[in-house]
Amino acid sequence: MSVASVGPSEVRLCGATIVYRLLDVGYAIDLAGALDLLAGSAPERVRPLRGEAQALQIRNPPITVLLGTEALLIDGRPHTAELSARIFDFGVVSLRVRVAMPERLSWSEFTRFGRAVDDHAALESMLTQQLRRLVERIAPAVERPMIADVREDYTVFRVTRAEYADGTAVRADDLGVLDVVPLLLGESRPLSLEARRELLPHRFSYYGDDLAVLTWESALVAEPGEHDTDLQYLLEFANAQLLELRYYDAILDAELPRMYDAIEVARRRRSVFPGRRFAGLLSRLQTVVADTTEVVEQVENALKVTDDVYLARVYSAALEIFRGRAWRSGIDRKLGILRDTYAMLNDEAQAARSETLEISIVVLIVAEIIMALLRGH
Repeated sequence: MSVASVGPSEVRLCGATIVYRLLDVGYAIDLAGALDLLAGSAPERVRPLRGEAQALQIRNPPITVLLGTEALLIDGRPHTAELSARIFDFGVVSLRVRVAMPERLSWSEFTRFGRAVDDHAALESMLTQQLRRLVERIAPAVERPMIADVREDYTVFRVTRAEYADGTAVRADDLGVLDVVPLLLGESRPLSLEARRELLPHRFSYYGDDLAVLTWESALVAEPGEHDTDLQYLLEFANAQLLELRYYDAILDAELPRMYDAIEVARRRRSVFPGRRFAGLLSRLQTVVADTTEVVEQVENALKVTDDVYLARVYSAALEIFRGRAWRSGIDRKLGILRDTYAMLNDEAQAARSETLEISIVVLIVAEIIMALLRGH
């Protein structure tokens, strides 16, 4: 039996929709301090659960904390939204809303339910309130607190059970023929074959009953073990890393024009010591370069996948889809501009100091000559 032979309407699914909102809330977060501050909410330093997932090397495991539940109306029916958050040491907070399906649904019903949760108007205000409360609670553990404008949104449509009407489990190969375009891309019109190949090239399966289909904004994850969330863990981690790259890329984008304006102002400034005109600017450039380099290196080394080929493929695909290398390349290019500018201004300041020193020496020599002439008379 296959989906192609019986039709998608014969498939019944159990699962949930998990909506992620990731934000940068500060330069860094002391996770040990945050654990103490969140003690009343039973925080955990969660690691992947599967035996193969020991291949994941996580330098400083993030904190997972439960935030309670709220009622969410979907198609006029109340559903329980489970709220939680994951806190990363490099300054990112990932808020999660998980809404379980009330019953076994057909593929079209599963798609409508997932899209209804993802597009729900109440999520924004709900998550904004939760973020404010959480940031207030962990504020003493946050270094240089500030909620950035840049954020990442992601959704995982999770299937924990897929079966036919007679109770037979649907294999991953058969589940893969379902039309995921309306669910993952939100498109109601059929896509061309070329668009499908371009937008949905990343499909992965390890066992006969699991499947992962990744896109830029969402993923379909079919995994029979309800507590096996390793793939979701990887996708969330990759989104947190992407957010930091985007955030520091935006910081450098804003810094470059400010730097050019500051150089012009400094060059027009009159000073008794011309070599000191760029002192403040050089200090600022050094701070920006040092902070950005430190955090980006920390983010990129936060998670390493070693021996598990399946998890490594999924993680690498996620970074490829999120264009992590392109963001890092852009950051490196802008850091290069800042370093070159620092070197140029430092050389200019050194030249000005040398020129001032030479003039001072000449003035002293002339003064000595004049004093000698005056003493001779």
